[in-house]
Amino acid sequence: MNRFKTSKFKNTTPKVAKRDGWINNVRAGSFSCQGNHIKASSKLVVFQAEQAGGGMLGLSSLKPGSDGQWTVAHVSCHSDLMTDMDFSPFDENLLATCSADAKVKLWRLCDPEMEQPNSPEVTLQQGQDRLELVQFHPTASGLLAVGSAKTALIWDTSRQDTPLAALEQHRDQLQSLSWKKDGSLLATSSKDKMLRVFDPRAQLTPVQSATCLESNKDSRVLWTKDDLLLTTGFNMMRSQQVKLWDSRQLSKSVSSLSLGTSSGTVVPLFDEDTGLLILSGQGETVIDCFEVSTSEPFLTQVSHCLVDSSTRGVAMVPKRALDVMSCEVMRLLQLTDSCIVPVSYQVPRKHSGQEFHDDLYPDTAGTTAAMSAEEWWQGGNKQVEKVSLHPDKQPSSPNRFQLDVSLQGPSRGCSASSSPLTTPSSSAAASRSPSTTSGLSSSFLPSPSPSQSTKAIQNLLGPTSKFRHIQGVLMHKDTHITNIRCLNLTTPGECDGFCVNRERVAVPLSISGGQIAILERSQPGRLPETSMPTIQNSVNVADLTWDPFDTHRLAVAGDDAKIRVWQVPEGGLKEILTEPEMVLQGHTEKIYSIKFHPLASGLLVSSSYDFTVRLWDLECGEEVKVLKGHEDQIFGLAWSPDGKLLATVCKDGKVRIYDPRKSTAPVKEGPGPEGHRGARILWVCDGKFLLVTGFDNLSQRQMSLHSADSLSSGPLATTNMNVSPSTLIPFYDPDTSVVFLTGKGDTRVYIYEIVQEEPYFMDCSSFNCPQPHKGLTFLPKTECNVRDVEIAVGLMLTKTSVEPVAFRVPRVKKEFFQDDVYTDTAVWWEPALTASAWLSGINGQHKKMSLKPKDMTPASEAPKEAPVRKYLPSSVYLEEKTDEQKKEELLSAMVAKLGNMDDPLPQESFEGVDEDEWDD
Repeated sequence: MNRFKTSKFKNTTPKVAKRDGWINNVRAGSFSCQGNHIKASSKLVVFQAEQAGGGMLGLSSLKPGSDGQWTVAHVSCHSDLMTDMDFSPFDENLLATCSADAKVKLWRLCDPEMEQPNSPEVTLQQGQDRLELVQFHPTASGLLAVGSAKTALIWDTSRQDTPLAALEQHRDQLQSLSWKKDGSLLATSSKDKMLRVFDPRAQLTPVQSATCLESNKDSRVLWTKDDLLLTTGFNMMRSQQVKLWDSRQLSKSVSSLSLGTSSGTVVPLFDEDTGLLILSGQGETVIDCFEVSTSEPFLTQVSHCLVDSSTRGVAMVPKRALDVMSCEVMRLLQLTDSCIVPVSYQVPRKHSGQEFHDDLYPDTAGTTAAMSAEEWWQGGNKQVEKVSLHPDKQPSSPNRFQLDVSLQGPSRGCSASSSPLTTPSSSAAASRSPSTTSGLSSSFLPSPSPSQSTKAIQNLLGPTSKFRHIQGVLMHKDTHITNIRCLNLTTPGECDGFCVNRERVAVPLSISGGQIAILERSQPGRLPETSMPTIQNSVNVADLTWDPFDTHRLAVAGDDAKIRVWQVPEGGLKEILTEPEMVLQGHTEKIYSIKFHPLASGLLVSSSYDFTVRLWDLECGEEVKVLKGHEDQIFGLAWSPDGKLLATVCKDGKVRIYDPRKSTAPVKEGPGPEGHRGARILWVCDGKFLLVTGFDNLSQRQMSLHSADSLSSGPLATTNMNVSPSTLIPFYDPDTSVVFLTGKGDTRVYIYEIVQEEPYFMDCSSFNCPQPHKGLTFLPKTECNVRDVEIAVGLMLTKTSVEPVAFRVPRVKKEFFQDDVYTDTAVWWEPALTASAWLSGINGQHKKMSLKPKDMTPASEAPKEAPVRKYLPSSVYLEEKTDEQKKEELLSAMVAKLGNMDDPLPQESFEGVDEDEWDD
């Protein structure tokens, strides 16, 4: 009798939104991956953007802003192709992403008009295999299924170290996975044509498996009603094929249909409440809708919708975002190359828009998790409590996240949550603006003057930096060096990745033999496709640095515990360089960092896995000092500005200061970073303080300031950044006391001004790179264009190019030399003394020079401009005038307007007639 039973959804009609309802300004990526390219929560929609090689996430909202337009924001998520993403069913702002960089990241997203997070709340990584799929568990919070190359991982996000389970390896590429709606089973499809059903809590091998797919081309699997599994793929004739299976018996499909010949992968989406199934082919302009039944006929077509543009991806909007009063039972979001098109499925009913038709809307799964990941793993089978979609039964007050957003304001960004799996708490109040923190209404306060208001705000916010509005600008493409091939992306964490001087760039390559490319800065542009001459270092590069006093000398530390010093010919490399100028031997283990002395020529320091620091005199090519006292790996070392002392930061959690000419043991020791993943150190504020970057015990990146005189007392100040695996590499400008911090693989450069009293760190505007970089290092101060108020110029290394970045301070009167920004700078490219002189106890210091061009006037000497009075003084208006004076002024004004009355009238120049012609 079922075949004659009429479905209430048989007349469901798809309605494509009008163009003013589309989300435009979208640049969708066309990357090859197993994900759907687009996902939606009840508030937000995310998609895979074209930028940054597929590692960029596009973000918009389901509803337009107050101006009727949609804002599209972008979040840099991964350093490689982002392959899949999924919103948590219990948190509309929590998104999981996975990537070819072998990482899963959890992001707490904000409204697109607000500042988005720069780092994930959680990062998961197991091995180096490319990750293809990620999907939240439907009933337990914080539980993920992650698909890697040939296996599926079950991961509890609160236990970041290792997954709960790694299911049996598939014989070929994993193509799709899907949780059963009650969360008990996981189904996978693979390129080996197998369909597998796992019970991860019972066993790591499948409980059911069978060869169900005819072709190894892209396939998808999806749980539908009860125990029915749906697969999409291709048959042997390359026709798109859809099959329905009983998961308890996979030997034969219960129903199948063919959609025609096409190369596009069929993406299935299923609505459990209505039983409606969506089938949309990637690259096609057709969206089909079927109804799924547990008995014959299993698949019944409901509609066939034609759209204007081909489909990149398709997503289903959660039920609680639907317009139930208009009988909307389902809504899709179609991702195209340039826009997102909503497609609404509505059931035609009388009184639509006036009544709630409860027969169309059974209670749906709510947004509160039934249990934790740990409870599920221990055998729990609780189901998510269902809620009504009736408008009268919806909560009237906004949720906590909405309240936090209203407190922060649109320009404050979204605050980090204390837990990655809960909505932000009231701790976000700490980021309120001063006006919202006051307990008094402004209507009860006197109106302060502008100067009083400014001072009040400054008192509330504390001191601010004159560099707080610094702007990072990527220079024109004409200055880039592009088409760099075979770049070495696996240099040690202690290495900056590459090094630069005024004339050239040295870039390690991944070619065997430890080859190094030398790029001339005077010759920007695209490098030739043919092979180019390189330095043959013989072994892999561990670190490299240019001699600050010789732009042709390059020191390279290798894996073989040797330092090779190379001399680059004038004009750059014209042929392969195989013979170094000298080879320094003495370390017994791999070297991980080398530094030249800032004052003495030919003096080099190195650190090694043998836990020693050695000084080398390049004038004689010999080792002159061996510093000891380290108990573990030395993460970083730095010379003091006067060249007298050497500071190190070690994995044993200590910071040490050496006086190499007096003792081989440290003269001072103090606590360093708590984490043991990597650290950097440098001297700041004329050598009075040490700046240390590293990690805390929770793997959060941090920066701390230590007094060089009282190192044992610990850091004076510490500020946390974000969670990221790469060590923050600091660059310090001694002229401005501004520090730039970023890590390899980052997209953000943090900028702070360091002061010698509280608050010590003054935050400045950060710079966001268009794509993840592989390194950032800075040029000498003389490379700055003072006419544009540039205080630093760096070179950013990407996968295939070297791109200059200028950091500028916005100023109004750029025609004057900003002498408050540009103090006399050290001539540090000229040595102050020789290595032998320094070793004998002689000290020196660099000469100073002004950066002021001859044709510019210092801003401090600029002429003071008299203020321009906008209005006449009141005495003009108050002056008493007699009636005669007023008449005279009025007459003069009228005469001036009419012109000179003594001039002849125009008709006087006309010729008349003779007088006798007037006679009758």
